[in-house]
Amino acid sequence: MIDATPRLLLVMQAADASAGRCDHKLRARGYQLDYCYPQAGQPLPADMERYAGAMMFGGPMSANDDRTRPGIRAQLDWIPRVLASERPFLGICLGAQLLARTLGATVKPHPAGLAEIGYFAVDPTPPGQSLFAEPLHVYHWHREGFELPSGAELLASGECFPHQAYRYGSYAVGVQFHPEVNRRILETWLVEGADQLGLPGAQSAAEQRTGHARHDAALDQWTDDFLDDWLGSKGGIRF
Repeated sequence: MIDATPRLLLVMQAADASAGRCDHKLRARGYQLDYCYPQAGQPLPADMERYAGAMMFGGPMSANDDRTRPGIRAQLDWIPRVLASERPFLGICLGAQLLARTLGATVKPHPAGLAEIGYFAVDPTPPGQSLFAEPLHVYHWHREGFELPSGAELLASGECFPHQAYRYGSYAVGVQFHPEVNRRILETWLVEGADQLGLPGAQSAAEQRTGHARHDAALDQWTDDFLDDWLGSKGGIRF
């Protein structure tokens, strides 16, 4: 008997990483989720025939670590296959940076050495107004950003890192922020990344917990709306 349940591939950067609210929302929409861990040496699929789409999540490494991390090199080599498949692809934080690098753009630290850790607003561009009806406070944890790839369309900008969300073609989207972060992930990162909370541009743990209480409901609703549009992108993304 052929399994007709649609499958999505979730590419994670660490064995203990969580897809958080994305996992819950995708399963609620009837998708079977396959997890892949290229940093641990697990091979990425040769093609996308089994999958309705793919998500590539973030991690503490750099998109420029391809000479020292085979898992980064593997993902850079694999992304063109996904783009050629015309399946929906979402890059989150490092995933968006890897997509940008694949498309020929530069990934680098903030010129003033700032980090973006905590809840900060992203503002829709004119092409992004159907995706972001208004400025949205989203969760960040990164010290590098990406230049906008040639041929990509900027969907949202930010004060510290100007390129926050973009679309490439009809199927691929990259976001610099973390829509998957729920309260459990937030608390885990505040402990594991406590040494980074003193970086310039980082919010304190108290500020982040306040931001979560204030902004998470809107971010959760945005994620629902985004996934519905993104998963409908077999005929082209609807935003």
